Amino acid sequence: MSEHFDSYNTSYRDVVEGSIRFSGLQHDFFLAAKADLLRRLVVERHLRAGGAEVRALDVGCGIGALHPYLEGAFDRLEGCDVSRDSLARAARDNPHVGYRACAHGSLPYESGAFDLAFASCVVHHVPPTSWLNFFREMRRVLRWGGVACIIEHNPYNPLTRMAVLRCPFDKDAVLLGTRKVASLFREADFRNIRSEHFLLLPSARPFARKVERALAALPLGAQYACVAYA
Repeated sequence: MSEHFDSYNTSYRDVVEGSIRFSGLQHDFFLAAKADLLRRLVVERHLRAGGAEVRALDVGCGIGALHPYLEGAFDRLEGCDVSRDSLARAARDNPHVGYRACAHGSLPYESGAFDLAFASCVVHHVPPTSWLNFFREMRRVLRWGGVACIIEHNPYNPLTRMAVLRCPFDKDAVLLGTRKVASLFREADFRNIRSEHFLLLPSARPFARKVERALAALPLGAQYACVAYA
């Protein structure tokens, strides 16, 4: 897998832009929506209660494309990936983020090191036989009461499926829905699991976001977030 993504470390953004061009939207639109959701989690899950610092981990961060949109969201942000070439680019572009390579199915961090761990459109690249271990590793690096967030493509959205089919590095992707993610969370001993769909409307205006939140329970948006407590 690492060799596959190493080959896209310099062309990642162009490849993604090409796969979603039919939508009339740019990759930045999707990144900003994910960042807004993660910032909202910090508030809704009271991760700063009592003035606590928030330590966050991006599992499968790639070239760190999401990280400029998260600046200031956490007190400390770390990213890990199997692709060392992607991490080298991420470190150049985001000097305020700490990066580590991960391999052999384990995360290179101590147990209970983070308050929030998230994986944005990563699990569909992981072999299904390794999904449960992926979730268990996220659980291990979270403190008790920490939050895990899985952001994934909505397999029931036809435009999402078209984008995946058009994306060269998604050729072996295995899409999974909210029920499967919730099941994996339960098997990995997470609790209080909830899901919401987003990226339904092609607008970042407050009214559009409000409509999306109202319809979040329906499998309509291009992507979804499944969130659970450790």
